[in-house]
Amino acid sequence: MGVPLFDTSTPLEGLRGEIREAIDRVLDSERYILGPEVSAFEQEFSSYCGVSHAVGVANGTDAITIALRAMGVGPGDEVIVPSFTFYASAEAIPATGATPVFCDVDAETYCVTADTVRAALTPRTRAVLVVHLFGNLAPVAEIEALGVPVIEDAAQAAGSRSEAGRAGALGTVATFSFFPSKNLGCFGDGGMITTGDAEIAENCRTLRFHGSRDKVTYEQVGYNSRLDELQAAILRVQLPHLDVWADGRRRAGAHYADAGLGEIAGLPKAAGSSSPAWHLYVVRHPQVERLESALSAAGIGHKAYYRTPVHRQPPMRAWAQGAELPVTDHLAATHLAIPMSPVLSREQVDEVLAAARAAG
Repeated sequence: MGVPLFDTSTPLEGLRGEIREAIDRVLDSERYILGPEVSAFEQEFSSYCGVSHAVGVANGTDAITIALRAMGVGPGDEVIVPSFTFYASAEAIPATGATPVFCDVDAETYCVTADTVRAALTPRTRAVLVVHLFGNLAPVAEIEALGVPVIEDAAQAAGSRSEAGRAGALGTVATFSFFPSKNLGCFGDGGMITTGDAEIAENCRTLRFHGSRDKVTYEQVGYNSRLDELQAAILRVQLPHLDVWADGRRRAGAHYADAGLGEIAGLPKAAGSSSPAWHLYVVRHPQVERLESALSAAGIGHKAYYRTPVHRQPPMRAWAQGAELPVTDHLAATHLAIPMSPVLSREQVDEVLAAARAAG
């Protein structure tokens, strides 16, 4: 029958009525920019994450740039970032005037570690941008112990948690994307910054609105980067269901392990005490092209996301001179995302497994 890589529609089937009501509520209010829906969603999302402040912005990339600037990052500074990640994680750094410094990741969790960060530290390091890749949680506390502030790129980790707390409440600042395919997705672009620091939060609010607090006096060169009222209203409908969806993602990951996929491919490992809400379920295979061919023949969704890691992308090469990231290069060549969603069934997992076995 085939299994899609994502299933974003099934989880929303029972919410369509509420979503239409939320959209109508915004239309009736005639408030479309930084109105009551955004304010309410910021309060609800900050409460969900377990932090004091949340600031809605236009997308996850802007969220990183604005958060870094609000932390005081600027020209002459360095920000450590993994290369095995989506391009935007690093792309957002030069926009502050700072320099991205690439570090390696762990081969099983795909996340940065204190050791990989330590190898990239210099006297100019102003922050470490950890990526909770594929929903796994990087060891924030261990990295903070190195003495450098940590910003969480939690774009793929809404709903993930650990003994230390939820994604979004582990570092100095965290950023989220609400791109439609994310664990919590809107119907367009959207992003959020979370923090427990009131000064940083206020800086973020100012920067997202042209560097102004009142549309009269402009304190900084800022951005036009605001979460839309319509998107906030849609996200408010979904947020109460996020934990159920996150449990579904964890259950799907357990199905893969229980079905024996680990006999065929390397499975992702949860980092430390984390309980990942898998945004993507990414395996490793020594002959990944054969695995891709077998899945394609069976109609199984799959995708290689980062075949060319960020430090090898042409615009980043000037900042990557001399970077030696062997684990990143290996993962880039051998990884493959296979179907994952909150509603992925054991029967679908068995179908994926049967196709994978054909790869040998």
